[in-house]
Amino acid sequence: MCVACLRIQVDITEGIPKQVTVHFCKQCERYLQPPGTWIQCALESRELLTLCLKKIKASLSKVRLIEASFVWTEPHSRRLKIKLTVQKEVMNGAILQQVFVVEYVVQPQMCDDCHRVEAKDFWKAVVQVRQKTLHKKTFYYLEQLILKHRLHQNTLRIKEIHDGLDFYYGSKQHAQKMVDFLQCTVPSRSKSSQRLISHDIHSNAYNYKSTFSVEIVPICKDNVVCLSPKLAQSLGNMSQICVCIRVTSTIHLIDPNTLQIADLDGNTYWRHPFNSLFHPKQLEEFIVIDITRVQERKQGAGAGMRSNKHTLAEAWVQKTSEMNTDNQYFCRTHLGHLLNPGDLVLGFDLANCNLNDEFANKMNPHNVPDVVLIKKSYDRTKRQRRRNWKLKELERDREGMDTDDERQYQDFLEDLEEDETIRKNVNIYKDSKIPVESDTDDEGAPRISLAEMLEELHISQDATGGEGSDMMTQ
Repeated sequence: MCVACLRIQVDITEGIPKQVTVHFCKQCERYLQPPGTWIQCALESRELLTLCLKKIKASLSKVRLIEASFVWTEPHSRRLKIKLTVQKEVMNGAILQQVFVVEYVVQPQMCDDCHRVEAKDFWKAVVQVRQKTLHKKTFYYLEQLILKHRLHQNTLRIKEIHDGLDFYYGSKQHAQKMVDFLQCTVPSRSKSSQRLISHDIHSNAYNYKSTFSVEIVPICKDNVVCLSPKLAQSLGNMSQICVCIRVTSTIHLIDPNTLQIADLDGNTYWRHPFNSLFHPKQLEEFIVIDITRVQERKQGAGAGMRSNKHTLAEAWVQKTSEMNTDNQYFCRTHLGHLLNPGDLVLGFDLANCNLNDEFANKMNPHNVPDVVLIKKSYDRTKRQRRRNWKLKELERDREGMDTDDERQYQDFLEDLEEDETIRKNVNIYKDSKIPVESDTDDEGAPRISLAEMLEELHISQDATGGEGSDMMTQ
Protein backbone atom coordinates (compact mmCIF):
# COMPACT_ATOMS: atom_id res chain seq x y z
CA MET A 1 0.00 0.00 0.00
CA CYS A 2 1.41 3.43 -0.89
CA VAL A 3 1.89 6.21 1.65
CA ALA A 4 -1.01 8.26 0.28
CA CYS A 5 -3.43 5.37 0.76
CA LEU A 6 -1.93 4.62 4.17
CA ARG A 7 -2.69 8.19 5.15
CA ILE A 8 -6.32 7.69 4.19
CA GLN A 9 -6.68 4.29 5.84
CA VAL A 10 -4.68 4.83 9.07
CA ASP A 11 -5.37 7.52 11.69
CA ILE A 12 -2.33 7.73 14.01
CA THR A 13 -4.18 10.15 16.35
CA GLU A 14 -6.72 7.46 17.22
CA GLY A 15 -7.05 7.21 21.01
CA ILE A 16 -5.84 10.76 21.65
CA PRO A 17 -8.72 12.84 23.09
CA LYS A 18 -9.61 15.91 21.04
CA GLN A 19 -11.40 17.68 23.91
CA VAL A 20 -10.04 17.83 27.49
CA THR A 21 -11.12 19.68 30.63
CA VAL A 22 -8.78 21.81 32.79
CA HIS A 23 -9.85 23.35 36.10
CA PHE A 24 -9.24 27.01 36.94
CA CYS A 25 -9.78 28.91 40.22
CA LYS A 26 -11.19 32.40 39.55
CA GLN A 27 -10.27 33.81 42.95
CA CYS A 28 -6.51 33.17 42.91
CA GLU A 29 -6.22 32.63 39.11
CA ARG A 30 -4.47 29.26 39.37
CA TYR A 31 -4.83 26.03 37.36
CA LEU A 32 -5.18 22.56 38.87
CA GLN A 33 -2.29 20.22 38.22
CA PRO A 34 -3.56 16.76 39.23
CA PRO A 35 -3.79 15.34 41.75
CA GLY A 36 -3.92 18.33 44.10
CA THR A 37 -1.42 21.04 43.14
CA TRP A 38 -2.56 24.49 42.06
CA ILE A 39 -0.09 26.48 39.95
CA GLN A 40 -0.16 29.99 38.50
CA CYS A 41 0.26 30.18 34.71
CA ALA A 42 -0.04 33.05 32.28
CA LEU A 43 -2.00 32.48 29.07
CA GLU A 44 0.10 30.93 26.26
CA SER A 45 3.00 30.43 28.66
CA ARG A 46 5.40 27.50 28.72
CA GLU A 47 4.04 26.42 32.13
CA LEU A 48 0.46 26.27 30.84
CA LEU A 49 1.55 24.29 27.76
CA THR A 50 3.31 21.76 30.02
CA LEU A 51 0.22 21.43 32.20
CA CYS A 52 -2.02 20.84 29.16
CA LEU A 53 0.29 18.20 27.65
CA LYS A 54 0.41 16.32 30.96
CA LYS A 55 -3.36 15.88 30.73
CA ILE A 56 -2.95 13.75 27.56
CA LYS A 57 0.48 12.29 28.37
CA ALA A 58 -0.78 8.71 28.57
CA SER A 59 -2.42 8.95 25.14
CA LEU A 60 0.75 10.36 23.55
CA SER A 61 2.86 7.38 24.65
CA LYS A 62 2.14 5.45 21.40
CA VAL A 63 3.18 8.32 19.10
CA ARG A 64 6.16 10.64 18.88
CA LEU A 65 5.42 14.28 19.67
CA ILE A 66 7.24 16.59 17.23
CA GLU A 67 5.79 20.02 17.99
CA ALA A 68 3.18 21.66 20.23
CA SER A 69 2.00 25.27 20.13
CA PHE A 70 -1.00 27.35 21.16
CA VAL A 71 -3.67 28.40 18.69
CA TRP A 72 -4.94 31.87 19.60
CA THR A 73 -8.32 31.97 21.29
CA GLU A 74 -10.22 34.92 22.72
CA PRO A 75 -9.05 35.29 26.37
CA HIS A 76 -12.61 35.23 27.79
CA SER A 77 -13.82 32.27 25.71
CA ARG A 78 -12.79 29.71 28.37
CA ARG A 79 -11.16 27.65 25.62
CA LEU A 80 -7.51 26.77 25.06
CA LYS A 81 -6.42 25.21 21.76
CA ILE A 82 -3.10 23.45 21.18
CA LYS A 83 -1.86 22.38 17.74
CA LEU A 84 0.08 19.11 17.97
CA THR A 85 2.34 17.50 15.37
CA VAL A 86 2.88 13.74 15.90
CA GLN A 87 4.67 10.92 14.07
CA LYS A 88 4.18 7.16 14.13
CA GLU A 89 5.69 4.21 12.30
CA VAL A 90 3.05 2.08 10.60
CA MET A 91 3.27 -1.08 8.44
CA ASN A 92 6.30 -1.65 6.16
CA GLY A 93 8.36 0.92 8.14
CA ALA A 94 6.50 3.91 6.74
CA ILE A 95 6.47 6.94 9.07
CA LEU A 96 3.32 9.04 9.04
CA GLN A 97 3.12 12.61 10.36
CA GLN A 98 -0.17 14.26 11.30
CA VAL A 99 -1.20 17.68 12.60
CA PHE A 100 -4.35 18.08 14.74
CA VAL A 101 -5.83 20.43 17.36
CA VAL A 102 -6.80 19.53 20.93
CA GLU A 103 -9.34 21.81 22.59
CA TYR A 104 -9.20 22.36 26.35
CA VAL A 105 -12.36 23.54 28.10
CA VAL A 106 -11.53 25.70 31.17
CA GLN A 107 -13.92 24.72 33.97
CA PRO A 108 -14.16 26.98 37.06
CA GLN A 109 -13.39 25.22 40.34
CA MET A 110 -12.53 26.82 43.67
CA CYS A 111 -9.23 25.69 45.17
CA ASP A 112 -8.94 24.55 48.79
CA ASP A 113 -7.25 27.76 49.95
CA CYS A 114 -9.94 30.01 48.48
CA HIS A 115 -12.62 27.65 49.80
CA ARG A 116 -11.33 28.17 53.35
CA VAL A 117 -11.31 31.94 52.85
CA GLU A 118 -14.93 31.92 51.68
CA ALA A 119 -15.93 29.64 54.55
CA LYS A 120 -14.35 32.06 57.08
CA ASP A 121 -12.27 29.17 58.42
CA PHE A 122 -9.23 30.05 56.42
CA TRP A 123 -6.31 30.53 58.80
CA LYS A 124 -4.29 27.89 60.57
CA ALA A 125 -1.73 30.23 62.14
CA VAL A 126 -1.57 33.90 63.10
CA VAL A 127 1.48 36.06 63.88
CA GLN A 128 0.61 38.90 66.26
CA VAL A 129 3.25 41.66 66.09
CA ARG A 130 3.07 44.20 68.92
CA GLN A 131 5.08 47.22 70.07
CA LYS A 132 4.10 49.18 73.18
CA THR A 133 4.89 52.66 71.89
CA LEU A 134 2.93 55.70 70.78
CA HIS A 135 4.86 56.00 67.52
CA LYS A 136 4.67 53.56 64.58
CA LYS A 137 8.07 54.31 63.00
CA THR A 138 9.29 50.75 63.55
CA PHE A 139 6.13 49.33 61.94
CA TYR A 140 6.51 51.55 58.87
CA TYR A 141 10.11 50.38 58.52
CA LEU A 142 9.05 46.75 59.03
CA GLU A 143 6.34 47.10 56.38
CA GLN A 144 8.93 48.18 53.80
CA LEU A 145 11.22 45.25 54.70
CA ILE A 146 8.32 42.79 54.28
CA LEU A 147 7.50 44.28 50.87
CA LYS A 148 11.13 44.21 49.73
CA HIS A 149 11.63 40.55 50.69
CA ARG A 150 8.11 39.56 49.48
CA LEU A 151 7.19 38.01 52.83
CA HIS A 152 3.56 39.10 52.38
CA GLN A 153 2.85 36.73 49.48
CA ASN A 154 1.76 33.79 51.66
CA THR A 155 -0.47 35.85 53.94
CA LEU A 156 -4.20 35.26 53.69
CA ARG A 157 -5.05 38.50 55.46
CA ILE A 158 -3.29 41.35 57.25
CA LYS A 159 -5.20 43.20 59.96
CA GLU A 160 -4.04 46.45 61.54
CA ILE A 161 -4.94 47.20 65.15
CA HIS A 162 -3.98 50.11 67.39
CA ASP A 163 -0.67 48.72 68.68
CA GLY A 164 0.42 46.32 65.95
CA LEU A 165 -0.38 44.02 63.03
CA ASP A 166 -1.86 40.53 62.72
CA PHE A 167 -0.68 38.27 59.87
CA TYR A 168 -2.92 35.28 59.06
CA TYR A 169 -1.52 32.19 57.31
CA GLY A 170 -2.88 28.95 55.88
CA SER A 171 -0.02 26.86 57.30
CA LYS A 172 2.11 26.91 60.42
CA GLN A 173 5.34 26.74 58.36
CA HIS A 174 4.62 30.09 56.67
CA ALA A 175 3.92 31.69 60.05
CA GLN A 176 7.16 30.31 61.49
CA LYS A 177 9.06 31.71 58.52
CA MET A 178 7.59 35.15 59.25
CA VAL A 179 8.58 34.93 62.93
CA ASP A 180 12.15 34.00 61.98
CA PHE A 181 12.28 36.96 59.58
CA LEU A 182 11.04 39.37 62.26
CA GLN A 183 13.63 38.18 64.78
CA CYS A 184 16.39 38.79 62.21
CA THR A 185 15.25 42.29 61.21
CA VAL A 186 14.03 43.97 64.43
CA PRO A 187 15.01 43.39 68.10
CA SER A 188 12.15 41.32 69.44
CA ARG A 189 11.11 38.26 71.42
CA SER A 190 8.45 35.70 70.60
CA LYS A 191 6.35 32.96 72.14
CA SER A 192 3.87 30.53 70.61
CA SER A 193 0.74 28.65 71.60
CA GLN A 194 -1.77 26.39 69.88
CA ARG A 195 -5.42 25.56 70.31
CA LEU A 196 -7.05 22.23 69.41
CA ILE A 197 -9.85 22.66 66.86
CA SER A 198 -10.76 19.04 66.03
CA HIS A 199 -9.51 15.50 66.51
CA ASP A 200 -10.24 12.42 64.41
CA ILE A 201 -10.07 9.42 66.76
CA HIS A 202 -10.01 6.92 63.87
CA SER A 203 -6.98 8.31 62.04
CA ASN A 204 -5.50 10.01 65.13
CA ALA A 205 -5.28 13.30 63.20
CA TYR A 206 -5.27 16.59 65.09
CA ASN A 207 -6.25 20.01 63.76
CA TYR A 208 -4.63 22.94 65.59
CA LYS A 209 -4.68 26.72 65.23
CA SER A 210 -1.32 28.23 66.17
CA THR A 211 -0.68 31.71 67.51
CA PHE A 212 2.75 33.36 67.49
CA SER A 213 3.18 36.49 69.59
CA VAL A 214 6.10 38.76 68.64
CA GLU A 215 6.92 41.72 70.88
CA ILE A 216 9.19 44.41 69.45
CA VAL A 217 11.30 46.46 71.86
CA PRO A 218 9.37 49.63 72.86
CA ILE A 219 12.10 51.98 71.60
CA CYS A 220 11.86 54.06 68.40
CA LYS A 221 14.20 56.36 66.52
CA ASP A 222 14.74 59.79 68.20
CA ASN A 223 13.75 58.50 71.64
CA VAL A 224 15.69 59.72 74.69
CA VAL A 225 16.37 56.78 77.01
CA CYS A 226 17.91 56.32 80.45
CA LEU A 227 20.06 53.19 80.79
CA SER A 228 20.64 51.32 84.01
CA PRO A 229 24.06 52.05 85.62
CA LYS A 230 25.14 48.46 85.05
CA LEU A 231 24.22 48.50 81.35
CA ALA A 232 25.82 51.92 80.76
CA GLN A 233 29.05 50.67 82.33
CA SER A 234 29.07 47.49 80.23
CA LEU A 235 28.69 49.60 77.05
CA GLY A 236 31.98 51.42 77.69
CA ASN A 237 31.08 53.79 80.53
CA MET A 238 28.48 55.69 78.50
CA SER A 239 26.26 58.34 80.03
CA GLN A 240 22.96 56.96 81.23
CA ILE A 241 21.03 59.55 79.16
CA CYS A 242 21.33 58.51 75.49
CA VAL A 243 19.56 59.12 72.19
CA CYS A 244 18.33 56.30 69.91
CA ILE A 245 19.51 57.27 66.41
CA ARG A 246 17.93 54.29 64.60
CA VAL A 247 16.37 50.85 65.13
CA THR A 248 17.32 48.09 62.67
CA SER A 249 18.18 44.55 63.80
CA THR A 250 19.72 46.27 66.84
CA ILE A 251 19.09 49.45 68.84
CA HIS A 252 21.69 52.09 67.91
CA LEU A 253 22.42 54.52 70.78
CA ILE A 254 24.60 57.64 70.91
CA ASP A 255 25.77 59.61 73.93
CA PRO A 256 25.22 63.32 73.08
CA ASN A 257 27.92 64.33 75.58
CA THR A 258 30.79 62.29 74.13
CA LEU A 259 29.58 60.92 70.73
CA GLN A 260 30.11 57.42 72.09
CA ILE A 261 27.94 54.86 70.25
CA ALA A 262 26.66 51.39 71.18
CA ASP A 263 24.48 48.72 69.59
CA LEU A 264 22.05 46.66 71.68
CA ASP A 265 20.50 43.45 70.39
CA GLY A 266 17.14 42.18 71.55
CA ASN A 267 18.52 39.70 74.09
CA THR A 268 20.58 42.38 75.84
CA TYR A 269 17.60 44.72 75.97
CA TRP A 270 15.29 42.14 77.58
CA ARG A 271 17.96 41.37 80.19
CA HIS A 272 18.38 45.08 81.02
CA PRO A 273 15.09 46.74 79.93
CA PHE A 274 14.66 50.52 79.82
CA ASN A 275 11.95 52.88 78.59
CA SER A 276 11.75 56.06 76.59
CA LEU A 277 11.69 59.18 78.78
CA PHE A 278 9.48 61.16 76.38
CA HIS A 279 7.02 60.53 73.58
CA PRO A 280 7.34 62.38 70.23
CA LYS A 281 4.50 64.83 71.00
CA GLN A 282 6.66 66.34 73.76
CA LEU A 283 9.29 67.56 71.28
CA GLU A 284 9.81 71.31 71.63
CA GLU A 285 11.27 73.76 69.14
CA PHE A 286 14.45 75.61 70.10
CA ILE A 287 16.48 78.27 68.29
CA VAL A 288 20.26 78.07 68.33
CA ILE A 289 21.72 81.25 69.91
CA ASP A 290 25.37 80.20 69.78
CA ILE A 291 27.22 76.99 68.97
CA THR A 292 30.88 75.97 69.32
CA ARG A 293 32.45 72.80 67.95
CA VAL A 294 34.32 70.83 70.63
CA GLN A 295 37.79 69.64 69.74
CA GLU A 296 38.69 65.98 70.20
CA ARG A 297 39.54 65.13 73.74
CA LYS A 298 41.01 62.11 75.48
CA GLN A 299 38.60 59.27 76.13
CA GLY A 300 38.18 57.78 79.55
CA ALA A 301 39.30 54.30 80.52
CA GLY A 302 37.24 51.55 78.94
CA ALA A 303 35.41 53.94 76.62
CA GLY A 304 33.76 52.44 73.54
CA MET A 305 33.63 53.53 69.89
CA ARG A 306 32.79 57.09 68.89
CA SER A 307 30.69 58.16 65.92
CA ASN A 308 32.51 59.58 62.89
CA LYS A 309 29.29 60.84 61.28
CA HIS A 310 28.45 63.30 64.05
CA THR A 311 30.25 66.35 65.41
CA LEU A 312 30.33 67.20 69.11
CA ALA A 313 29.35 70.79 69.94
CA GLU A 314 28.36 73.01 72.86
CA ALA A 315 25.30 75.15 72.23
CA TRP A 316 23.19 77.86 73.83
CA VAL A 317 19.55 77.44 72.83
CA GLN A 318 16.26 79.15 73.61
CA LYS A 319 12.70 77.93 73.25
CA THR A 320 10.83 79.61 70.41
CA SER A 321 7.85 79.87 72.80
CA GLU A 322 10.01 81.90 75.25
CA MET A 323 11.58 84.39 72.84
CA ASN A 324 10.40 87.35 74.93
CA THR A 325 12.22 86.07 78.04
CA ASP A 326 15.88 85.64 78.99
CA ASN A 327 15.64 81.87 79.55
CA GLN A 328 18.49 80.17 77.73
CA TYR A 329 19.77 76.64 78.07
CA PHE A 330 23.26 75.24 77.69
CA CYS A 331 23.73 71.75 76.32
CA ARG A 332 26.07 69.45 74.51
CA THR A 333 24.84 67.95 71.26
CA HIS A 334 25.87 65.42 68.62
CA LEU A 335 24.39 67.62 65.84
CA GLY A 336 27.36 70.01 65.53
CA HIS A 337 27.75 69.17 61.82
CA LEU A 338 24.18 70.36 61.05
CA LEU A 339 23.53 73.34 63.34
CA ASN A 340 24.47 77.00 62.94
CA PRO A 341 23.38 80.06 64.94
CA GLY A 342 19.78 80.95 64.05
CA ASP A 343 18.76 77.38 63.08
CA LEU A 344 15.62 75.78 64.48
CA VAL A 345 16.08 72.45 66.21
CA LEU A 346 13.73 70.01 67.95
CA GLY A 347 14.60 68.67 71.37
CA PHE A 348 13.38 67.64 74.80
CA ASP A 349 13.42 69.90 77.87
CA LEU A 350 14.69 67.88 80.84
CA ALA A 351 15.16 70.93 83.11
CA ASN A 352 11.44 71.70 83.45
CA CYS A 353 9.86 68.25 83.47
CA ASN A 354 9.13 65.48 85.93
CA LEU A 355 10.90 62.30 84.87
CA ASN A 356 8.96 59.24 85.92
CA ASP A 357 11.75 56.73 85.42
CA GLU A 358 13.40 54.46 87.99
CA PHE A 359 16.94 54.99 86.67
CA ALA A 360 16.63 58.74 85.95
CA ASN A 361 15.30 59.49 89.43
CA LYS A 362 18.38 57.89 91.02
CA MET A 363 20.87 59.83 88.88
CA ASN A 364 22.95 62.72 90.18
CA PRO A 365 21.13 65.90 89.03
CA HIS A 366 24.46 67.34 87.79
CA ASN A 367 24.72 64.47 85.28
CA VAL A 368 21.26 65.13 83.79
CA PRO A 369 21.45 67.63 80.88
CA ASP A 370 19.01 70.55 80.74
CA VAL A 371 18.15 69.95 77.07
CA VAL A 372 18.72 67.05 74.65
CA LEU A 373 18.60 68.11 71.01
CA ILE A 374 17.22 65.49 68.62
CA LYS A 375 17.13 66.80 65.03
CA LYS A 376 17.22 69.94 62.94
CA SER A 377 13.83 71.41 62.06
CA TYR A 378 12.81 72.11 58.44
CA ASP A 379 9.63 73.39 56.84
CA ARG A 380 7.52 70.22 56.62
CA THR A 381 5.00 71.61 54.11
CA LYS A 382 7.75 72.55 51.66
CA ARG A 383 9.46 69.17 52.06
CA GLN A 384 6.20 67.34 51.46
CA ARG A 385 5.46 69.37 48.33
CA ARG A 386 8.90 68.72 46.81
CA ARG A 387 9.02 65.00 47.59
CA ASN A 388 9.29 63.26 44.21
CA TRP A 389 9.27 59.68 45.48
CA LYS A 390 6.85 57.29 47.13
CA LEU A 391 6.67 53.95 48.95
CA LYS A 392 4.46 50.92 48.46
CA GLU A 393 2.08 49.78 51.20
CA LEU A 394 0.78 46.42 52.35
CA GLU A 395 -2.85 45.66 51.59
CA ARG A 396 -4.41 45.34 55.02
CA ASP A 397 -7.67 45.77 56.89
CA ARG A 398 -7.59 49.09 58.69
CA GLU A 399 -10.12 51.33 60.37
CA GLY A 400 -8.74 54.41 58.59
CA MET A 401 -5.78 56.71 59.13
CA ASP A 402 -6.36 59.60 61.49
CA THR A 403 -4.34 62.82 61.53
CA ASP A 404 -1.90 61.39 64.08
CA ASP A 405 -1.13 58.39 61.86
CA GLU A 406 -0.55 60.71 58.91
CA ARG A 407 1.85 62.84 60.97
CA GLN A 408 3.77 59.74 62.08
CA TYR A 409 4.02 58.53 58.47
CA GLN A 410 5.43 61.89 57.40
CA ASP A 411 7.98 61.58 60.25
CA PHE A 412 9.05 58.21 58.85
CA LEU A 413 9.44 59.63 55.33
CA GLU A 414 11.62 62.43 56.72
CA ASP A 415 13.73 59.87 58.58
CA LEU A 416 14.33 58.07 55.27
CA GLU A 417 15.53 61.30 53.71
CA GLU A 418 17.88 62.00 56.61
CA ASP A 419 19.30 58.52 57.24
CA GLU A 420 21.08 56.74 54.41
CA THR A 421 21.58 53.54 56.45
CA ILE A 422 17.84 52.89 56.79
CA ARG A 423 17.27 53.90 53.16
CA LYS A 424 19.42 51.04 51.88
CA ASN A 425 16.91 48.49 53.20
CA VAL A 426 13.86 50.13 51.58
CA ASN A 427 12.62 50.12 47.97
CA ILE A 428 11.95 53.75 46.98
CA TYR A 429 10.00 54.46 43.77
CA LYS A 430 9.88 57.55 41.58
CA ASP A 431 6.66 59.54 41.75
CA SER A 432 5.91 60.61 38.19
CA LYS A 433 3.30 63.13 39.38
CA ILE A 434 5.93 65.35 41.02
CA PRO A 435 8.36 67.19 38.68
CA VAL A 436 12.03 66.32 39.18
CA GLU A 437 14.08 69.07 40.80
CA SER A 438 17.62 69.28 42.11
CA ASP A 439 18.62 66.96 44.94
CA THR A 440 19.05 69.81 47.45
CA ASP A 441 16.87 72.82 48.16
CA ASP A 442 17.55 76.32 49.42
CA GLU A 443 17.17 75.39 53.10
CA GLY A 444 19.57 72.47 52.80
CA ALA A 445 16.91 69.92 53.83
CA PRO A 446 18.13 66.40 52.97
CA ARG A 447 16.53 64.77 49.94
CA ILE A 448 16.78 61.40 48.22
CA SER A 449 18.77 61.39 44.99
CA LEU A 450 17.34 60.03 41.73
CA ALA A 451 20.04 57.35 41.66
CA GLU A 452 18.46 55.72 44.75
CA MET A 453 14.96 55.53 43.26
CA LEU A 454 13.44 52.62 41.34
CA GLU A 455 11.10 52.74 38.39
CA GLU A 456 7.69 51.31 39.21
CA LEU A 457 6.97 48.28 36.99
CA HIS A 458 3.50 46.93 36.18
CA ILE A 459 3.32 43.44 34.65
CA SER A 460 0.01 41.86 33.78
CA GLN A 461 -0.54 38.11 34.03
CA ASP A 462 -2.68 38.25 30.88
CA ALA A 463 -0.23 37.85 27.97
CA THR A 464 -2.85 37.79 25.22
CA GLY A 465 -5.15 40.70 25.98
CA GLY A 466 -5.81 43.73 28.15
CA GLU A 467 -2.80 45.42 29.69
CA GLY A 468 -0.46 42.60 28.71
CA SER A 469 -1.02 43.05 24.97
CA ASP A 470 -0.58 46.81 25.23
CA MET A 471 2.69 46.34 27.03
CA MET A 472 4.01 43.84 24.43
CA THR A 473 3.18 46.02 21.45
CA GLN A 474 4.92 49.11 22.76
